[in-house]
Amino acid sequence: MAPASDLAFDPWDPDFVADPYPAYAELRARGRVQYFEPTNQWLVPHHADVSALLRDRRLGRTYQHRFTHEDFGRTAPPAEHEPFHTLNDHGMLDLEPPDHTRIRRLVSKAFTPRTVEQLQPYVRELAGELVAKLVEAGGGDLLTDVAEPLPVAVIAEMLGIPESDRAQLRPWSADICGMYELSPSQETAKRAVRASVEFSEYLRELIAHRRAEPGEDLISGLIAAYDEGDRLTEQEMISTCVLLLNAGHEATVNATVNGWWALFRNPEQLAALRADHSLVPAAVEELMRYDTPLQLFERWVLDDIEIDGTTVPRGAEIAMLFGSANHDPAVFADPEKLDLTRRENPHISFSAGIHYCIGAPLARIELAASMTALLETAPTLALATEPTRKPNFVIRGLDGLAVEI
Repeated sequence: MAPASDLAFDPWDPDFVADPYPAYAELRARGRVQYFEPTNQWLVPHHADVSALLRDRRLGRTYQHRFTHEDFGRTAPPAEHEPFHTLNDHGMLDLEPPDHTRIRRLVSKAFTPRTVEQLQPYVRELAGELVAKLVEAGGGDLLTDVAEPLPVAVIAEMLGIPESDRAQLRPWSADICGMYELSPSQETAKRAVRASVEFSEYLRELIAHRRAEPGEDLISGLIAAYDEGDRLTEQEMISTCVLLLNAGHEATVNATVNGWWALFRNPEQLAALRADHSLVPAAVEELMRYDTPLQLFERWVLDDIEIDGTTVPRGAEIAMLFGSANHDPAVFADPEKLDLTRRENPHISFSAGIHYCIGAPLARIELAASMTALLETAPTLALATEPTRKPNFVIRGLDGLAVEI
């Protein structure tokens, strides 16, 4: 087994971040699992393995439900990072059963098919308004003018965050999500801690206000569940709200701009989409596969596992490469080709297993709404200048996407 450090996999290299897919092909060719010394992780690049491991209960998003840091051979996070970890570790994405099950059951009531379907008119109307403003201006930045405000407004509306407060949400989210990158810097950690403190204080005040004056929003619903005896602490409420906001728009924002950048680079596919808007649902799935917003998802090894004859020991960390899995030729015919008519598309951009993205149906509605609005209202939309990539690898997106009408 060749160590991954011998390969082209380099998540801190701008050229790799710009196009990691050739390196993924090399990783897949080398085997099913490779140790990557710089981050002390085991990389898993194949679709079948990633899909299976996402469902494997020998792995966990946390280990603290079974082990102390010392028992697990890990060092506790620095004390100065505590506000971030308190916020992060009480969200259901980083919990395991039974706590994960309890919180997800409560939150899932807000994401039933019927509830999400009822949001469609609001999402479509908002997408139409945002695109109309873009067209009126003759163009702009698709990231800041459409991709960001749409999902932020939708999840903030669901949570019951007043419109006047919503400008703070995206910066807080961006700073917190910086900690999900591989080996974040001290400055990144400081920004994440500061955002964690400020966001938590804001939500604590909002929860107190909703206790006094309940509404029809999700925060009021979580408070009511607490009052009716469901065990949900205030910290779990705060962490859940932050998770829903972050997860509820980060992937959608990046999928939107990554997707349109891919379409501009594949003009024949864009032309086919413009000629047939019924391709939109399939296009959403294919663009999520083709340039995956979340490239890597980590899990702790709670009990020894074996992958292709290699034992990955308890205490190790596995990095499942979603972007590589979504380009695995064992699953996807001609995976490097963007094909909006692809019929079989079992991409794993929304994860799988108990941590499957609870907001996936809503994300699909948002992506389809903005794409449809742009196709209908801005049929001559074109790239104004070539974009640059953010330096982030795990949550991968663009600095902006300048377009003209």
